[in-house]
Amino acid sequence: MTDPGTYPLLTDPDVMRAVEENLGREPAEIALDRRVPHAAVVATQVKYLRRARTKLPAYYAARCILPPRAFEQASSEAAAARKSCAGQRALDLTCGLGVDSLYLARRFRRVVALERDPALAQIAAENFRRLDVGNVEVVCTDAESYLAAAGERFDWIFADPDRRDAVGRKQLRLEACSPDVLALGPALERLSGRLCLKNSPLFDVDEAFRLFPRCRVEAVSLGGECKEVVIYADGSGPRITAVALGLGEVSAIPGTPAPPPPERFAAEEYRYLIVPDVALRKARLSRRHLAGRADAWSDNGFGFARERPSGVLGRVLEIARIDPWRPKLLRRELRGRGVETLLRDFPFPAARILRELGAHEGGEVRLALTKIGNDCWAIRLK
Repeated sequence: MTDPGTYPLLTDPDVMRAVEENLGREPAEIALDRRVPHAAVVATQVKYLRRARTKLPAYYAARCILPPRAFEQASSEAAAARKSCAGQRALDLTCGLGVDSLYLARRFRRVVALERDPALAQIAAENFRRLDVGNVEVVCTDAESYLAAAGERFDWIFADPDRRDAVGRKQLRLEACSPDVLALGPALERLSGRLCLKNSPLFDVDEAFRLFPRCRVEAVSLGGECKEVVIYADGSGPRITAVALGLGEVSAIPGTPAPPPPERFAAEEYRYLIVPDVALRKARLSRRHLAGRADAWSDNGFGFARERPSGVLGRVLEIARIDPWRPKLLRRELRGRGVETLLRDFPFPAARILRELGAHEGGEVRLALTKIGNDCWAIRLK
């Protein structure tokens, strides 16, 4: 729950002025400054506004109110902007800070956003005012109560269930999240029949197709980090898409086999190592994406190319040499040196590898390690 006493302070003109005047200072310094009114509150807002510059630039520009927990749980604006549903009316079951509702409002004539926390509902409504968004109605209620009483049809229903239980433990099963969209299935079908469901980046794509057989699924990454797995349960699938924001996307029908890998790992011929984007790995599309560009033996592994490939979603690194994994020989060369390790499909963790090599973490040497078939390989990178 958001502290109900904080909201009035954050709309107080003196506090708002203090936030603006102290944006360039370190939050810890602000919190100890007795000249700043309600210094702890101001320091917290400055901290999250500074973080919002990259994650929520529109919220930063409008100097929105940013409660810490709501900020941490919110989609980035880049991820929210990606969600591909549109129409006349949308229902957001889980408004929170309102980032997804903000971008739904750009694709729908009207958005109803539900928020069960009274203080957070006030904050969301205030933020929409600061953002000059007039077509979002924030309703302070829980999804279960609203759906039970509602009669209005919506083109789409959006949900980003709370994935923490009462004591703060993370939950991955949809049945353990709040609201439980599976239990609410009949009500959702009555009001719309189209559900856009945001899930944790740890959510398994096979589970998505098991629960919603004819859905579309997107694994969305930004800056090399998987941000969310989004299910579009509208009957238009099945289809799986890897979305690397700012780079591109790759789609396929789930279960479509990738071309078989080469029979031989040509260690002496490969000059480039491809590290597929995390969205490709999450969607299990690495091999299909690299087909014709590079050799790959696993959707979770590296790709290897003789010529520098173009148009790949991921990093392309130049190889110095490839050797069988022989830790005793490598130890003679790398003992005491700083080694940056990059692991894919390798049986040992980085800490054990560094211990066996007598090395420590660092960027002096770059070493990629993988297992192909029964053989482990050490790839020295330039």
